Amino acid sequence: MMSDLFKKAISLGVGLTVVSKEKIEKAVDELVKRGEVAPSESRALVDRLIERGEEERSSFKTAVQEQVQRVLKELDVPVKSDVAALEERIAVLERRLAELEGISRLEGTYSASDDRLPDPGAD
Repeated sequence: MMSDLFKKAISLGVGLTVVSKEKIEKAVDELVKRGEVAPSESRALVDRLIERGEEERSSFKTAVQEQVQRVLKELDVPVKSDVAALEERIAVLERRLAELEGISRLEGTYSASDDRLPDPGAD
C-alpha cells in the first residue's frame, strides 16, 4: 500500500531529493482531494516521504562526493594532507635558510672585519 502511495506522490511530480516539507504536504493534500489517499493516511505518508527524501539527499550527497574525489584523483589534484605536508617542508626549509643566512652574515661580518684589522704578522 505504501509503495503504491509513493508512486502516486511521485506521479504528481514530487522529486523527493529536492522537495521541501511544504511541497510534500501540498502534494499529499492533492492526493487526498483526488480521493487517492485517505485523510487518515496522509500524515504517515508525509512523514514517510520526508524520510525518503532525506535518505535520497544523503545518498545523492555521498554519490557526488565520491564522484568529485574520483575526478580530483584522476586530475592529480593534491589533497589537504598533501598540501599540509608541503607546507611543513617549506617551513623547515625556511628555518634552515634563515639559519644559513644568519651564519653567512656572521661570516661576512667577520671577514669584513678581518680586512679592516691590521695583520699582526705584518709588523
